Amino acid sequence: MNRRKFIIASVAAAVAIALLKPDDNGGPYSPYFSALNNDLKSNGNSLPNMLIDLDKLDLNIQALQALLNPKTDLRLVAKSLPSPELLGYIMDKAATNKLMVFHLPFLTHIAQTYPDSDLLFGKPMPAKAAESFYQQHTAEHAFKPEKQLQWLIDSEPRLQQYLALAKSQQIKLQVNIEIDVGLHRGGLQRAQELDALITLIEQNPSYLRFSGFMGYDPHVVKLPSIIKSADEAYQESQTIYQSFIERLYAINNNYKNQKLCFNGAGSPTIAMHNSNTVANELSAGSCLVKPTDFDLPSLESFTAAAYISTPVLKKMAGTQIPAIEMAKNILPLWDANMQQTFFIYGGKWLAKYEAPSGLQNNGLFGPSTNQDMVNGSNKIDIGVDDHVFLRPSQSESVFLQFGDLLIVRNQIIQQSWSILKQV
Repeated sequence: MNRRKFIIASVAAAVAIALLKPDDNGGPYSPYFSALNNDLKSNGNSLPNMLIDLDKLDLNIQALQALLNPKTDLRLVAKSLPSPELLGYIMDKAATNKLMVFHLPFLTHIAQTYPDSDLLFGKPMPAKAAESFYQQHTAEHAFKPEKQLQWLIDSEPRLQQYLALAKSQQIKLQVNIEIDVGLHRGGLQRAQELDALITLIEQNPSYLRFSGFMGYDPHVVKLPSIIKSADEAYQESQTIYQSFIERLYAINNNYKNQKLCFNGAGSPTIAMHNSNTVANELSAGSCLVKPTDFDLPSLESFTAAAYISTPVLKKMAGTQIPAIEMAKNILPLWDANMQQTFFIYGGKWLAKYEAPSGLQNNGLFGPSTNQDMVNGSNKIDIGVDDHVFLRPSQSESVFLQFGDLLIVRNQIIQQSWSILKQV
């Protein structure tokens, strides 16, 4: 290689290295998180906590009401908001008593806490699980399942199981039928499949009552646009849904005169139902606290209202990894975001670091649920007992890992709210 080529190659290599070298992403708390940190240090419990910001939650409730089709009712998804007080707060603000449940212990807890609620199961439950609910529920309870609870049925064999349950318990069950509007996660796929189920229901009026359909459509906004646009996927899902409604009326036209539940949407697609939908009620939950999985264009009017906070237990200069201790001061030369090491209380949550900016997990050390190792640049000015903040990627399971929720208003802890019973 001659001198000129060597110089060109060296410059190219230097440019490539410069381009690959990570940027320094560190920064201080924003005023919002600085205030939260100060309050947590003064009035918190120095444990990992899930925080709910009521100011942001209120804004999200308003955003949801603005998106909701005025011809539809709102049904809140309990698994995404798994706290009795949180559900009660939103039910009151959004003026709805309709909830969608997915977990049998949640059903029991909600039926006791909110006996006036209208409940729809969001997934088909094994008949044995449904039986256990009726074994615990007594006629003295204010909640009346024959009028206030819809069981989701996804097939004729499951309907047969529920019919057997109704006969054995001498009860009447409301049956909502799951239809596949394109997600392909179960439910009836062809409108003609409805005939056998409706026939069986109508042959057993003492035990079964048809209450409606549920068609969940989150795939609509998640399909790659190169395959199908969101508008095309939405219209297809609506056409499928409408075909089941038309088939129902063809089987028995009297259903037109009954008050039925045609449930649809979900947080990702509720905006698409705003002006044109065959559903008469729409479900949503996650958008109200907006975890990172819901950072979608369709939900851009919503803001994050839930954060994990956890204290810093240890702070060290550099990044020291077992067996390669000599790299402690070398690693930060390449990546400024490894200039400091923090060990936090807990970790390995389904969450992303939010504040201070520029924090990152250390892939070489590996994750820990006990003391997660977190790196950051020298621009991050926090110490032991300060708090690291993360945004959960989802709410339904992550909320359940922290016990009571800490409720914040104006960056000040106001109270704590319990979590729905899990067993």
